[in-house]
Amino acid sequence: MSISLFSVLLAVVGGYLFGSVPFGLVITHMAGLGDIRKIGSGNIGATNVLRTGRKDLALLTLLADVFKAGLIAYLFLHFSSPITAFIAGFFAVLGHNFPVWLRFKGGKGVASTLGMMLVMTPMAGILTCLTWLITASISHYSSLSAMVALCLAPVYAFIWSDYPREAAACYALLAVLSLYRHRENIRRLMNQQESKISFQKKPTKTKAVK
Repeated sequence: MSISLFSVLLAVVGGYLFGSVPFGLVITHMAGLGDIRKIGSGNIGATNVLRTGRKDLALLTLLADVFKAGLIAYLFLHFSSPITAFIAGFFAVLGHNFPVWLRFKGGKGVASTLGMMLVMTPMAGILTCLTWLITASISHYSSLSAMVALCLAPVYAFIWSDYPREAAACYALLAVLSLYRHRENIRRLMNQQESKISFQKKPTKTKAVK
């Protein structure tokens, strides 16, 4: 299948710019919470939005970050080719991690990577999500779960994909990018200083009856 230079350039530029939209920052700002980069880890992703105590905003941010890479990949898959779709999805994740609007200081791209995977390689995407859930339920570390899941993604894609070589190569690059973006988390994990996540609902405090 021949691919024009124009379609490749459109995938690169379109993917990057669409991925650069900082939904976490926009959503929290519109909710009146100020600049999300000034709290917690300073990240613009759903995990840091959750630190505001607003689970609804964190979920909305997660869905938006999944959506943006998934949508751009879907558009190129259906109107161009699988190769340009992988390129567009890859650069959407790159845009999320290094957004031009925020001086190239963005998120870690986990949700956006999963969004592209669910469109391009649904079975591999589902298995990657399940890997995150299983690892998180055992370790209670979100960062570790993300790294384990994304490092296994190329294997899943090579086995369960219509484009095994292209998908595995793309996801392998994104796994390396994820490890780089999680380098501070890796340091904290090694020093046993990484924050854990809890799946249990915190009990509500009740006032004593006088």
